[in-house]
Amino acid sequence: MANLYETLGVSKTATQAEIKKAYHKLARTLHPDVNPDKKASEKFKKVTAAYELLSDSDKRKRYDAGEIDENGNPTPFGAGAYDAGGGGNPFGGGGRTYQTHNINPEEFASMFGGGMGGFDFADLFGMGRASGRRSSNPFGNTGMNSSGSDANYELTIPFELAIKGGESQVRLGNGKNLKIKIPAGIMPGSTLRLKGQGQPGFNGKAGDALITIKVAESPLYHIEGNHLILTLPISLKEAVLGAKVTLPPPFETVKMTIPEFSSSGKTLRLKGKGMGGKGDLLVKLSIQLPRSNNELKEFIKNWNHK
Repeated sequence: MANLYETLGVSKTATQAEIKKAYHKLARTLHPDVNPDKKASEKFKKVTAAYELLSDSDKRKRYDAGEIDENGNPTPFGAGAYDAGGGGNPFGGGGRTYQTHNINPEEFASMFGGGMGGFDFADLFGMGRASGRRSSNPFGNTGMNSSGSDANYELTIPFELAIKGGESQVRLGNGKNLKIKIPAGIMPGSTLRLKGQGQPGFNGKAGDALITIKVAESPLYHIEGNHLILTLPISLKEAVLGAKVTLPPPFETVKMTIPEFSSSGKTLRLKGKGMGGKGDLLVKLSIQLPRSNNELKEFIKNWNHK
């Protein structure tokens, strides 16, 4: 299991400001725009995922406690796992409840003398309740008919994957790794449903796995509603004379025309290039002057501008 603190190069006692500073420092050297090496790209993804989790104070506490793994998914020691603080009793105070779906419900019923009238053992063990799904059939002589509950997970994906779509992988609480399809333009906070990958039920029908999508930060773009915002550096020459430029990934196939005499702060709109094709791509121009240029300096001195 990866240690997220080691991934970012910080100590476990690092402040949020130190974690953010470490991430930005690494992102500037590892981002695909500045470092095309494949190993750097893979490391950038890991660094971004580590920052996404550790920058969330609640998730960081749960990660430090071992309740979630480096992907933000529940561990066998997280909520729902047996806690010795319960005194070895799944009903004990202070301890977490150990939930198991391996026992045959009819055998379990026989421990209590067969059918229990209208009593629902799903209520007793909290089964089939996490998402409001529960059996309409009480546990009687015919056996229990309760479906499994849904399981909730979070998955942080790279910014480029959110824009272009593709495949990612999620690890479930049972240790199973599944490949999932990410639609192009998926919005942060969207939920993907994996049928039958949730908690098993007494009737053999499992619930679903609900994957909430989070999108990693990009050093160049940021999401604002359905729109994408890009601050694009341009040279003084490009600003004065105009130019055709190619946008940085994930829009490396998109060319945009900069009009003559464009000022810093001018915003150009590319319609339909936002999230999921619903919004626009807003490109804010930022003129970058050279650190030193004697010719330009002399020209400005002698320029009779009114």
